[in-house]
Amino acid sequence: MSLPVVNHEDYFAKIGDDHKFPINKFGELANYLIRKKIVKNFFKPYPCSDKTLKRAHSEKYINDIKNKTLDKNKVKKIGFPLVDSVVQRSLIATGGTVLASKLAINKGIACNTAGGSHHANFEGGAGYCVFNDVAVATQYLLDRGLAGRILIVDLDVHQGNGNSDIFKDNKNVFTFSMHSKSNYPAKKSISDLDVELEDNLEDKQYIKLLKLYLSQLNQENFDYVFYIAGVDIHFNDRLGKLKISDDGIRERDELVTENFFSKGIPLCGVLGGGYNKDFNKLVELHSFLHQSCAKLIHSDE
Repeated sequence: MSLPVVNHEDYFAKIGDDHKFPINKFGELANYLIRKKIVKNFFKPYPCSDKTLKRAHSEKYINDIKNKTLDKNKVKKIGFPLVDSVVQRSLIATGGTVLASKLAINKGIACNTAGGSHHANFEGGAGYCVFNDVAVATQYLLDRGLAGRILIVDLDVHQGNGNSDIFKDNKNVFTFSMHSKSNYPAKKSISDLDVELEDNLEDKQYIKLLKLYLSQLNQENFDYVFYIAGVDIHFNDRLGKLKISDDGIRERDELVTENFFSKGIPLCGVLGGGYNKDFNKLVELHSFLHQSCAKLIHSDE
């Protein structure tokens, strides 16, 4: 059995060649996974429906995005131009995480090649995040009785403030964010478990902390996990403030995925952030999530 991975050519959007966000990484990651024989083919998602989106976002915000009528200051907060391809990408990527979340139930583990838009909250987007795909997929599973208590593990360098805000009063969702203390967003929200990291933290201390908090989370009764595997913790990332190596990111991904897969808890992995100064390195780092998950699938056969 091969790892179920979701991808769509519309994960790319026309945001301008000089934009800070590396939008080409989604297509290049798909090519890399095929070239390295990590996956054989992809599951293709549909755009997320309004009905599903409305469980995590306001109807007005959804309509403003789809009709491209969002206030210009709110568009600026998101950081993408509000053009057709950005709208399509946001709908497709969210649908991709919903699809991957369902595949993980059937296969034990699955990944999207996008997702992790964790700064978007109920009323709007921010920080290159239009729709919060993980929040939408989380609510999708809960609404259909496909999961009862969901854990969101967010190891992006930036706090997952959108998820903590959306689920602050939901006892069926536990938000865990381990992130840079001094990085975006300036005003943090309150997760169920926040671990703030000092600037320039290196592999040894990072992995030690992660093991500690995973052991604590293992005392809880979760029946589903979303893993936001941001690689902006890398020492060469343009927007990160940590000093984690390639090996540190690989060990992190293997630790998280094995921890839950070995317990029979379905896990859906999504990309999260990554802005490495070396584009080819960025693609490779993002692939560590899929490599870690694929290894578990193969070892379980």
